Amino acid sequence: MKRRLVVLPEAEQEISAAAEWYESQRTGLGVELMAEVDEALVDIADRPEAWPVWRDDRAYRKRLLTRFPYVVFYELVGRDRVDVVAVAHARRKPGYWLERRP
Repeated sequence: MKRRLVVLPEAEQEISAAAEWYESQRTGLGVELMAEVDEALVDIADRPEAWPVWRDDRAYRKRLLTRFPYVVFYELVGRDRVDVVAVAHARRKPGYWLERRP
């Protein structure tokens, strides 16, 4: 069963900011990042339990991007929804996004 995917506004802003930065580095690179993020989001919606739990004490799961150093953090909400909480750079400020959810 495909779940409804909800991307929090903060995660959308992170995706946009990263795409703009990559695009400024090389034309087309931001578009390539967006394509990889889109693919990850489709994978998460189709098979949300396929990726590991981030930490044992948190309900968040993580889906690493392959080409870019970003991690999609998401939470299963009930049986029909997945909330994408952050699309975070893998090497900067770990866990900064935790304040977004209680």
